[in-house]
Amino acid sequence: MIDETTPPRVDSEVGPLRAVLLHRPGNELKRLTPRNNDQLLFDSIPWVDRAQEEHDAFAEVLRGRDVEVLLLADALRTALSDPRAHAAGVHAAVDERRLGIDLADSLRSHLSSVSPEVLAEALMAGMTFEELPASEGVSLVRLMNHPNDFAVDPLPNLLFTRDSSAWIGDRVAVSSLTMPARVRETAVLDLIYAYHPWFRHASRAYGAHSAPIEGGDVMLLSPGVLAIGVGERTTAAGAESLARSVFADGIAHTVLAVPIQQTRATMHLDTVCTMVAADAVVMYPLSRDSLTAFTMRPTDDGSMKVEGPAPFLTAAAEAMGIDRLRVIDTGLDPVTAEREQWDDGNNTLALAPGVVVGYERNVETNARLEEAGIEVLAITGSELGSGRGGPRCMSCPIRRESI
Repeated sequence: MIDETTPPRVDSEVGPLRAVLLHRPGNELKRLTPRNNDQLLFDSIPWVDRAQEEHDAFAEVLRGRDVEVLLLADALRTALSDPRAHAAGVHAAVDERRLGIDLADSLRSHLSSVSPEVLAEALMAGMTFEELPASEGVSLVRLMNHPNDFAVDPLPNLLFTRDSSAWIGDRVAVSSLTMPARVRETAVLDLIYAYHPWFRHASRAYGAHSAPIEGGDVMLLSPGVLAIGVGERTTAAGAESLARSVFADGIAHTVLAVPIQQTRATMHLDTVCTMVAADAVVMYPLSRDSLTAFTMRPTDDGSMKVEGPAPFLTAAAEAMGIDRLRVIDTGLDPVTAEREQWDDGNNTLALAPGVVVGYERNVETNARLEEAGIEVLAITGSELGSGRGGPRCMSCPIRRESI
């Protein structure tokens, strides 16, 4: 059980992890087909039972290191037991512009009467037109859609809880997700953070209706220092907006905006590098010398100054107040590095300084980490990785100890 008496707080990437939000793969993954997997951002069709086994093993590794695991589906059901959350959940599920007035009214009436468990399933796994309740009168929308078309889209990317929200200090930033397939995820996270008992009094560092930003691009290099990737998913406006917000709240003094390639392989900053110790990162070699950063800091008059660009590793070390960041390369040669970067070799989750979870298939990267004194807890991810995400992508730290 989650200790609800200890408030959430995350000040770094590597402080001892004590509580985390995960999402166990569910029926939403069973909605993926060869016809829709690209649109829903998956590279292949996962074997769901195996993905669940792999995720269960991942969660057990965390619990074995004294990490409390809060499952998103459980948190959503708990939140929806509040009548206000239930009403908001119905509103989030029903898109009148898509369904038309009559069909939307029918679905709204149906969902208003269901249990929190049934509503949670509809929000996560979606509903096909065939699954909609019967309605009076004729609906052109129903007639012109195939029975297996989605009236409420599924959310298979809920698996990657890092992207939809991120804790910065004692505040939560609910992401403004860029891709259409993921936009409705923020409504689910909004419900959890507004109505789950553990989060009810948590303040927001960012809101879902702000400029685009995703949690996979947000990295807490050290207390008060953030790096934000700017690329396929997070815009420069989003990075600037989050920087202004954390400066105004006094939870950061420096924010680095890090341009990254706008490609599927490097969709977020954490596909290029992640922190494995207080002074060390694992990084894709081709990014070591090419990554740059713009440094943002608040001014005495309440505005903001921007400097750079400068080499990312130099700017990061300066902001963190250390001589340099140690870099552990992905792979041993260009081909291996490219393969293991694609397979999320850089996407590790730190459980403590020098202890990380990584996919077992990234043999060369894991070996280099261990040679550098980093303990690697290897997990299987043959099915979990089909949506392009590693252990960091699949986890939203809720509470870390200070380092």
